[in-house]
Amino acid sequence: MKNFWNELQAHLLTYQESIVALLPRLAIGAFLLLAFWYLAGLFRGLSRRWLRQRMDDPLLAAFLSKMVRAAFITIGLLGFLQVVGLGKAAGSLLAGAGISAFVIGFAFKDIGENFLAGILMAFKRPFRIGDIVESGDIKGTIVGLSLRDTQVKTFDGKDVYIPNGLILKNPIINYTIDGFLRQEFVVGIDYGSDISAAIQVILGALAKVPGILQREKAPSVLVSQLGSSSLNLTAYYWLDTFDKEVSGAEVKNQAVEQVLGDLEAAGCYLPGDILELKNYNGQGLSVEGVV
Repeated sequence: MKNFWNELQAHLLTYQESIVALLPRLAIGAFLLLAFWYLAGLFRGLSRRWLRQRMDDPLLAAFLSKMVRAAFITIGLLGFLQVVGLGKAAGSLLAGAGISAFVIGFAFKDIGENFLAGILMAFKRPFRIGDIVESGDIKGTIVGLSLRDTQVKTFDGKDVYIPNGLILKNPIINYTIDGFLRQEFVVGIDYGSDISAAIQVILGALAKVPGILQREKAPSVLVSQLGSSSLNLTAYYWLDTFDKEVSGAEVKNQAVEQVLGDLEAAGCYLPGDILELKNYNGQGLSVEGVV
């Protein structure tokens, strides 16, 4: 029993001496790691500002600045392992990274897929911040892009995070990437109305609405449908999506009000739906409650 305690004390003393001898290296390594961690945050901010001043794509600038931060942290971690005498472990860590990446990637296929999709989309994607897009049943404004997902703010204020893998797989509609967005609405006029005159009245009304383009993409009006009680005209007009002061919803509201007011002022009759009642039994028919 005494021999056991003597051997245990000898081993503990050896470990204690090893730990004491390692303390300076641990301190230097920890300082080095913290220094690179601080530099990672500092250079991320500097690189993001520098890239945003020289690039038109804030999403790509943010992605590259994150890569700068990751590079500094990796260098600091490898330096820490080297200082504390685990340089071979660092080499083994790098050598096994490929196998680990394969195993982890297979186990977390969807996460890896979204990560790779995020890298691809950082350099080439069909939208920018502020673009109005539609993917599946989600429609809204692009707010941000990370390595895992794309943030979209819907028009009712919801924040939707779409996995990047789905963005690459599914069709995406970008309504604003080229700077032009077409809107339309339908107006029904009486069959006895002068169609040409009504079209001119509508075009004149659209010319009065601020925000509707007149030269690059002129408004147009076409006969779209022969309804049961009205002749339907569809008014088409274009907006400049690069003009942030133009609201599509507000412009459409003003356009409809202006068109209806001008048509009424011009004497164009705007009929409602016709309800036809048939009586087959020859008795009187009450119309009470019929709208």
